[in-house]
Amino acid sequence: MAVVIDNLSGAIRPRHPEKQANPETPLLRKPEWLRVRAPGSAGYNATRDIVKAHGLVTVCEEAACPNIGECWSKSHATMMIMGDVCTRACAFCNVATGKPQALDPTEPPRVADAVAKMGLKHVVITSVDRDDLADGGAGHFAAVVRAIRAAAPGTTVEILTPDFLRKPVAAAYEVIDSKPDVFNHNLETVPRLYLSIRPGARYYHSLRLLERVKERDPEQFTKSGVMVGLGETKEEVMQVMDDMRSAGVDFITIGQYLQPTRKHAPIDRFVHPDEFHAYEEIARAKGFLMVAASPLTRSSHHAGEDFARLQAARIAREAAA
Repeated sequence: MAVVIDNLSGAIRPRHPEKQANPETPLLRKPEWLRVRAPGSAGYNATRDIVKAHGLVTVCEEAACPNIGECWSKSHATMMIMGDVCTRACAFCNVATGKPQALDPTEPPRVADAVAKMGLKHVVITSVDRDDLADGGAGHFAAVVRAIRAAAPGTTVEILTPDFLRKPVAAAYEVIDSKPDVFNHNLETVPRLYLSIRPGARYYHSLRLLERVKERDPEQFTKSGVMVGLGETKEEVMQVMDDMRSAGVDFITIGQYLQPTRKHAPIDRFVHPDEFHAYEEIARAKGFLMVAASPLTRSSHHAGEDFARLQAARIAREAAA
């Protein structure tokens, strides 16, 4: 579901106030390889009920992920912490933009309790950007990871973090030192498109964040992703791959950009599955431990299965060295 006006709270307000003046662009008809079944299975409903009962927010819903039916039917959900309002205004994102509320100190134990009750083997925790906070929300992020470790010690934890732009380096270190199993931060697109697609971020700052993870904790897996179909070239995507490898990134995801509303950045083209396969082959040749590249690939799609493959790939590489 893509939302421009949010009237669920009783008061009609723009979900994306910064985009209201944007010209409307046509929503292109999806090709067959991008069609997904509408959610509604018993497993989907059970996951939804647990999420709602704990008052949690998921990026699955907020970002209108096309894989929500598949993931929730398997009790896989990506928890979005620190509220559902982002301080950034990325042109591709369906998460609401505005002034967030204060952090909820009860959120870490509530997230951890939900993870334990769902019996998750692997959980993905992401968040909105919180530029309004002195540490960008790093302390809260770390508290959630620690709470999950205490409540569900058998669960592996993957985090998808903000960039902590213009925050002290100690903020990033606090999250790294909470010892997630996978530290993910998405570059999202190629450097040339940052000004129009990700104007509140800086490409090389994001790259440096990923590099810092490996410098501080070489054993921690790092992961990053890009969207295609925004107007990038194949050569630019390959350069991003090289930049990621220079920063020590282990796992790359590549997926098709899907336009949430007519006010968001338009789709330049739908990339054919054969091109995704070619990207996968190129990325593997460049030395990534894991590659996920397909039209419906998203950062946390099949995250649990992929983590097991990531571990196996590292073991195999070390054995071959």
